[in-house]
Amino acid sequence: MALSISAAMLMLVIVVVLIRRSGLKLAHAIICSLLGFYLASSSIAPSIQAVTSNLAGMLNGLKL
Repeated sequence: MALSISAAMLMLVIVVVLIRRSGLKLAHAIICSLLGFYLASSSIAPSIQAVTSNLAGMLNGLKL
């Protein structure tokens, strides 16, 4: 659960930065958010969750 919260917060920060600095329109951000909600309720959601978990595991294993 901690991964989901931190990933969501990271994405929120990225969207806010894109809106302020890169000219991302608020309507586009809302459409992307709605797409995320629709994907979360689709049959592909477990695959997306598995890829995200594997990517987080890989990033956690990196030694910097």
